Amino acid sequence: MESFVHLRKGKTPRRLHADLEGLKDDELGRGGFTGRTASLYRRHDPTAYRSVGPLRPVDVLSSELKPEDLSDPHGSPLLMFSNVDCEVLLSRRAAPMPFFVRHIDGDLLCFVHEGEGLIETEFGPLRYRKGDWVYLPKACTWRHVPDEQCTWLMIQATDEFRVPPPGQLGRHFPFDPSQTVIPDPVAHEDGDGPSADGEYEVRLMHSGGPTTLYYQHHPLDVEGWQGDNFAFTFNIADYNVVTSDSVHLPPTVHLFMQATGVYIMNFLPKPAEGVPGTERTPWYHRNVDFDEIAFFHGGSLYGIPMPPGLISHAPQGVHHGAPEKARERARRKFDDYRSVDWQVIAVDTRRRLVPSAEILANDLGQH
Repeated sequence: MESFVHLRKGKTPRRLHADLEGLKDDELGRGGFTGRTASLYRRHDPTAYRSVGPLRPVDVLSSELKPEDLSDPHGSPLLMFSNVDCEVLLSRRAAPMPFFVRHIDGDLLCFVHEGEGLIETEFGPLRYRKGDWVYLPKACTWRHVPDEQCTWLMIQATDEFRVPPPGQLGRHFPFDPSQTVIPDPVAHEDGDGPSADGEYEVRLMHSGGPTTLYYQHHPLDVEGWQGDNFAFTFNIADYNVVTSDSVHLPPTVHLFMQATGVYIMNFLPKPAEGVPGTERTPWYHRNVDFDEIAFFHGGSLYGIPMPPGLISHAPQGVHHGAPEKARERARRKFDDYRSVDWQVIAVDTRRRLVPSAEILANDLGQH
């Protein structure tokens, strides 16, 4: 049962996630690190296994994936993972959409890994750049006009994406909504933008679809709007990272937005833990209630470059974490580094994610 009393049995360090003296720190927790936990101190690396069957970690490089929209302006993003709460997709669009699109199964949250460009929306135009989050409400009509070939991680939630409720730090930490960029309306005239035979194509993206609507007038003809449901962008450079000097904080501290069964986090550059003996590398864990996707945007971890564009999926209940050699190096180099330069986007889901055939076909085969 959950209690303020935490038991301690056998050989354990005095401090949590610190002073391991050769033991391997393995957390068995509930509720994504916010519920009941047990820290198990093992002799051996718990990720040193060979997996047979569908529950295995998968690692793919986004640069090796070929969504339809990479080569065909009329193409769509690539479905990578899905469950009843969300879909995780990849877009590598290189040319403007010759149509408009409307995702009607849920809100859309997109991370810009590469590229710059314009998003035309009913609320007005939004410029985007590398490191931007782009939020598009459910059923919002929009069009993507890239300046160059881009790479987007796209998460469509069945439910609404919302700002997490404020914790003890208040409403602006770590995500300060006042730093969002909100569009001003620009009513498009008929004849502007992509049209064929005087008609404008709007694709409705949905389960069992798509469905296509054809309008005789421009679909972005909005002259004004009001309310609290709108498109926006937010750059990770404006994210307020929460830190601790004496313990490596759990991923939930870095929560950005959430929907039912879907949680989005930003792991960004920060001062490294400075108290000697503190483990700077995230502990081994199984996170038994969540699947985890990590999208490596860039940076390095104590001098080791992180592979940009790597997509890593760890199913719930299966051990995962940095290899033991990386942990040993972080301990050896403790005095050489004062900061962590990583940029990782995380997507955690309560329900198990199903990888698509394209993801399995491009697995790097590390497990």
